[in-house]
Amino acid sequence: MRRPAAWVLLSALAVVALVAPVPERFSSPVGVAEQAKAQPPPADQASLEFLGRHWARPLPPQGRPPQKFTPIEASLAPKDCGVCHPAQLADWRTSLHAKAMGPGVAGQLVDMIRQDPAGVRDCQNCHAPLAEQLERLEKTGRGSFVKNPSFSRALQAEGITCAACHVRGWERFGPPKPDGSLVSATERSQLPHNGATRTPAFLRSEFCKSCHQFDADGFALNGKLLENTYEEWKASPYAAQGTQCQDCHMPDRRHLWRGIHDPEMVRSGVTIQLKLSKPSYRAGEQVEATLTVTNRGVGHLFPTYLTPKVFLRLELVDSARRPLPRSREESVIGREAPLDLSREFYDTRLAPGATFTMKYARRIDRRGLKLRARVVVEPDHFYTKFFKATIPQAERGRRQLEVALAETRRSAFTIFSKEVPLD
Repeated sequence: MRRPAAWVLLSALAVVALVAPVPERFSSPVGVAEQAKAQPPPADQASLEFLGRHWARPLPPQGRPPQKFTPIEASLAPKDCGVCHPAQLADWRTSLHAKAMGPGVAGQLVDMIRQDPAGVRDCQNCHAPLAEQLERLEKTGRGSFVKNPSFSRALQAEGITCAACHVRGWERFGPPKPDGSLVSATERSQLPHNGATRTPAFLRSEFCKSCHQFDADGFALNGKLLENTYEEWKASPYAAQGTQCQDCHMPDRRHLWRGIHDPEMVRSGVTIQLKLSKPSYRAGEQVEATLTVTNRGVGHLFPTYLTPKVFLRLELVDSARRPLPRSREESVIGREAPLDLSREFYDTRLAPGATFTMKYARRIDRRGLKLRARVVVEPDHFYTKFFKATIPQAERGRRQLEVALAETRRSAFTIFSKEVPLD
């Protein structure tokens, strides 16, 4: 069972809070009842068996590279992979996978490593999965830890590297070629690092499940797992239609993994509408408006994790665009819990096809007013609160957590803004 402490939640969820629009051909709205009937096409047994081996945790050390390997072939550093795969490296460098061991996670782990090495390992299983990224290794069957002779701090800082997904025992793995062609054993032996073993498992959502889904007995609030993205997708019509995580988060095999931090991605996954009860109003009349957000193209709950919040705001502004006192009202799409994760306050997240509605009513006392509507996404809302509370107790990781707090405060963005004259 996953460890329920708040810092473990933050570590487990800090890789990426996903939200991606389903490709257009799959984006028809659906209801919750329809989702319950949906089941994805099953993965072939060979892919499931491969994934069981490929993501057995913790990952074993690579060992000694083959003697014929050049220094680049015998490297686990992303920059060396980029010598032959520059487009993938360029994409990865912009991604949250590359920042999975950023200051927010690293600042927590640096103070944990001495007191709780097992907890650090649990976090790094997703944030820095390679054995070479671990400062300490567990003695088999002893529950104790020793220094890792192959540890690389530079590699650890790079988070979820190319090798984390593609290298095991110095053998390279990847998806089938886009054109379906095969490479013979003879041809592979002549390729750098002996080519790659190709499997359709890399194209299945189950490949992502290892880090984006808590186990069935994992930490939950109000009967719902804190991390449940794979099961949310599995229950959706998009899964039944064969749309995988990779179709949205890795289109054209790009290594970007764009999600809730990307304004364009979020806008393309939802539909937002503002409606007023009539075209114009006189002084003394009551303005009535409805602001709706519909999950039209996200293949799981919007947003999927506890960490982000989506704020719907309506207020009156005067001719100088100044808000009228006490005219603002606000609603929230998201899941709320206290920092100690002791209970759930509310959960207003949207399943695929579902709509969130905010109603607004306010009497106007003058002419020249406008109704302002905004929808603001704070992808790191929970992190901001968590880091503020954690920094006073931090020791070696204080500076890193301060950097992380500043980053979370800069991450908010607006996906909808409109001002409507009322007369």
